[in-house]
Amino acid sequence: MRTLRTPDERFANLPGFPYEPRYAEVADGLRMAYVEAGPADGEPVVLLHGEPTWSFLYRHVMGELAAAGLRAIAVDLVGFGRSDKPVDQAEHTYARHVEWTRALLLDVLRMDPQRSEDIHRSSAKEQGLSSITMVGQDWGGLIGLRIAAEHPASVARIVAANTGLPTGDIPMPEVWHRFKEAVLKAPVLDIARLVQAGCKTELSGEIRAAYDAPFPDESYKAGPRAMPGLVPITPDDPAAPANRAAWQVLTTLDRPFLVAFSDGDPITGGMAPILLKSISGTSGLRHPVIRGAGHFLQEDAGAELGRQIAAFVTST
Repeated sequence: MRTLRTPDERFANLPGFPYEPRYAEVADGLRMAYVEAGPADGEPVVLLHGEPTWSFLYRHVMGELAAAGLRAIAVDLVGFGRSDKPVDQAEHTYARHVEWTRALLLDVLRMDPQRSEDIHRSSAKEQGLSSITMVGQDWGGLIGLRIAAEHPASVARIVAANTGLPTGDIPMPEVWHRFKEAVLKAPVLDIARLVQAGCKTELSGEIRAAYDAPFPDESYKAGPRAMPGLVPITPDDPAAPANRAAWQVLTTLDRPFLVAFSDGDPITGGMAPILLKSISGTSGLRHPVIRGAGHFLQEDAGAELGRQIAAFVTST
């Protein structure tokens, strides 16, 4: 597998993102990056970004979680941020992204009840659960929800923020298909422009540059190019059976569940009622609506999202 690694100098002087990167090797010899904020002994909250962003997206959320005494861990997916970037789009598959991220969390960081001493202090401790709270937005949810379903003993809480778990049985909205075509056909993929299109607020030049930082040229963008094509949009998609199996677990898994969607996301907004209906029997179900935010609610209302997650973790 041929990979690229973004030069460190591309990440100099990131606005509001002073965190030192940490690195770990996962399957296929790939190096994944992540950053942390908050006390090392705080309950871990894993933050998974989506397309085409990276852990920088969570900078406002991380501040709120750290202030609440929680250990925020923001991961760069393979192909994004400071993580290694396979050059061939065909190297990116849904199953591989799930496995790469699982390996980082459960094998390397050892957020596993069989290996970790990070055990939830109350009811989860009696059940032998790790204290990990899985937070996913966009593709971070498609990956995080799969990991939560396939390794439920390692997850004590779940947060779905503008995301879902498509199986191809329900049509995607037309705006998503337009986005997919634009990503696949654009001669030059303008990452910052894509992020801006998913925000209600106007991003500064510094912020836009931070989103462009991981991608010095088009050869680094196989991950962002590939991800839209990996979303299951037909019932016979290769990833559909695994996602259906995950739904079966999630609908019966009794974990506190936070469905934190914005009120202005045309891409994933329709997933909120599906999630709420499917997990309606889950104890600790909460559904705060983040007002005035678009698809990237971490940019538009990151502090509010962070406070909602912190309150959810500390009270369940």
